[in-house]
Amino acid sequence: MGADSRDALEKTNRINMLFDLYGTLLTEKQVDILTSYFREDFSLGEIAAELGISRQAVYEHVKRGGLLLEEYEAKIGLLERSAAAAQLLDELERAALGLEADEGKRISSLAHGLREALLPGTMQ
Repeated sequence: MGADSRDALEKTNRINMLFDLYGTLLTEKQVDILTSYFREDFSLGEIAAELGISRQAVYEHVKRGGLLLEEYEAKIGLLERSAAAAQLLDELERAALGLEADEGKRISSLAHGLREALLPGTMQ
């Protein structure tokens, strides 16, 4: 996989994570276009034909939607904080392995519960 492909995949993954966090702040049209483009892998032309707008208009919606999601993250920081929380929970679970059986299981269980409460759908 080339560097450009890797960069595009990383960008798509980031937009999808931001969309999960901030998608409800977008307009219905932005949600529809970003879903079609990033999640359903439709081309700009396919989306344009479906919505009866130009390919350029779809491109502008995708670009603007991505910028909005990045702006929300810059202001609110949920993605950054969730990554930090996940790292701390990983460390807590590793530390629990070094404890006696009952204590370790209890701490590991609490970390598991915290992970699910703070970061739903990210269970390892």
